[in-house]
Amino acid sequence: MAPGVSVIIPTYNRWPMVREAVESVLAQTDQSFELIVVDDGSEDETTEKLIGYGSSPRVLRQPRRGVAAARNLGVRSSAGKYLAFLDSDDLWRRRKLETQVAFMEARPEVEICQTEEIWIRRGIRVNPKWRHRKPAGDIFRASLDLCLVSPSAVMMTRDLFEREGGFDETFPVCEDYDLWLRIAADTPVHLIRQALVLKRGGHQDQLSHSTWGLDRFRVLAIKKLLDAGLRGEKRIWAIEALAGKVAILAKGARRRGKECDALIYERLLAEFIEEIEHDRSGDHRLQRGEGISQTNSRAVAQDD
Repeated sequence: MAPGVSVIIPTYNRWPMVREAVESVLAQTDQSFELIVVDDGSEDETTEKLIGYGSSPRVLRQPRRGVAAARNLGVRSSAGKYLAFLDSDDLWRRRKLETQVAFMEARPEVEICQTEEIWIRRGIRVNPKWRHRKPAGDIFRASLDLCLVSPSAVMMTRDLFEREGGFDETFPVCEDYDLWLRIAADTPVHLIRQALVLKRGGHQDQLSHSTWGLDRFRVLAIKKLLDAGLRGEKRIWAIEALAGKVAILAKGARRRGKECDALIYERLLAEFIEEIEHDRSGDHRLQRGEGISQTNSRAVAQDD
């Protein structure tokens, strides 16, 4: 019989943190799950140590390809109706799966939900700032500024994940921001107001600390959405958010003495503003669904 939930944990050199993550899944009150850990090329014998747990978890190993590829591999190898992701530095409380499965089963129209979290920084509980508080329902506009969906808190249908194309493996960071933004453009993201995840941060190997200038990748994510034909009011919101991020990137490039990069950003910004201004003055470029021009957007991500 197929499992109700496929739980995917990607990991890279995180032993013993991943051991604790695995144990928090195995301790769930709802046991109708399969657990897949994808070892993304670890060099700390993570795979060998996890095999000691027996048949659960199922351990997959791939050469180092990044968290997006690891999660996608886990999904391709799974069979559950629902998908749940857990970062290897986070923990679940015992009723996490039970609560989300009950929520989803009682509402067949719901395709994705997340729970609240308890934030732990260097072993100390902290309160999220107001800007990090999770919205519910139509979260698209709020999500343009920063990522407001946590992979460790999400449960979603397999159908939704496959329809949206999964995680973009070209993104070394912000791959979750990219997927949640694509989902939120069309799909309500429901919120269970129970803190069922322990989100542990502040350690040296956090992925968000590995790459500077995360807004470079958020710019690419928004541009992808615009190029795909986002329309109407949401398109205007996306362009306005993109313009703000590009302006910050250009200012930062100039401060580092990278005038050429600053000019690339400013040309992108000029195009975005032009599209908004034309739409407001009666031009129908937005309504025709035209995307932003193919100015060398990869320069945004590759600037170092």
